[in-house]
Amino acid sequence: MLSVFARNLRTLGCRGIYQSYHINNYATSTEASFETQPYKLHKLDEGPSTNVTVTRDDALTYYRQMQMIRRMETVAGNLYKSKIIRGFCHLYSGQEAICVGMEASINKKDAVITAYRAHGWTYIRGVSLVGVLAELTGKQSGCAQGKGGSMHMYNENFYGGNGIVGAQVPLGAGIAFALKYQKTDNICITLYGDGAANQGQLFEAYNMAKLWNLPCIFVCENNGYAMGTSLDRSSASTQYFSRGDYVPGVQVDGMDVLAVKECTRFCKDFVLKNGPILIEASTYRYSGHSMSDPGTSYRTREEVQEVRERRDPISKFKERIISANLATPEEIKKIDVEVRKEVDEATEVAKTDRELPLEELYNKIYSNPEPDYQVRGCDPTIMAASH
Repeated sequence: MLSVFARNLRTLGCRGIYQSYHINNYATSTEASFETQPYKLHKLDEGPSTNVTVTRDDALTYYRQMQMIRRMETVAGNLYKSKIIRGFCHLYSGQEAICVGMEASINKKDAVITAYRAHGWTYIRGVSLVGVLAELTGKQSGCAQGKGGSMHMYNENFYGGNGIVGAQVPLGAGIAFALKYQKTDNICITLYGDGAANQGQLFEAYNMAKLWNLPCIFVCENNGYAMGTSLDRSSASTQYFSRGDYVPGVQVDGMDVLAVKECTRFCKDFVLKNGPILIEASTYRYSGHSMSDPGTSYRTREEVQEVRERRDPISKFKERIISANLATPEEIKKIDVEVRKEVDEATEVAKTDRELPLEELYNKIYSNPEPDYQVRGCDPTIMAASH
């Protein structure tokens, strides 16, 4: 008769670690295997493996990263409500498994370009907490010195969040073209939401990417509601992974960091050999489209709460790794405390750091301007030096 512990492992899909337990009486695990939800495939004879293995160290890293992004976004929401963050602010809470899982299967020379829900991606691509939060508050220690704000954050090989719906997709195809032209072994991940999925420029980008077999992974982060319209009301075809037509596609559970990681590993290998592929990552956002949207006029509070309780990417992953003996509850609690402390410290810097002086408004407009170059302000009476 199986112990309660072993039955829980089987229920959570921990096939590999269940076998280890049953054979070896289960001591301390350095790695564990899990079963993911089946992938849906388009124009592919085989897809990513549904059996995924993770080491203890990687599991703790993924948990910390997702928790860091969740806490950072919670703070960003509070700063916006306090009017310390102004302008636009689109939170990534609920979607953390996508950026963490994808980053785990690429390297820093691979490129990423996304839409305006970019805070989590900015952090996972190497920008510090201070760099993200200070950019949101418009301070000089922000990753764009406070000039970009929520929708315009950048880092090396991270081509930022882009504010025009869908416009980043042809840009991503262009980045992939450059990578192929330079004969690198790198790829570009190009992300968009289900709200942008009906844009004509996406299909133009698919076409060019396939004509030239560019190393591009087009990723639809499908959170179900675009700005505030459910996918069933906005799209005649909701199988976004198949909408590249002649471009193969995969649908993955975007709330499972390990499934996303394995799917991305498979797709990176595919595009380097065969050209573009589509990923539809099925996910959910907890906040509204932006901070000006309460997010409850087109869905119920009960629906959001049910997703939090049953599908949350962080709590689900925590349960898995604790049940698989990859981490103890005490270790998880320690990470939670450390994350809160780090985010709180970064928040203080973001609140107290200085803004750029006014004259910086006119700088970094052109690359390598002539000496004594000047730019015009809002009217002809203002001419300011620019460098």
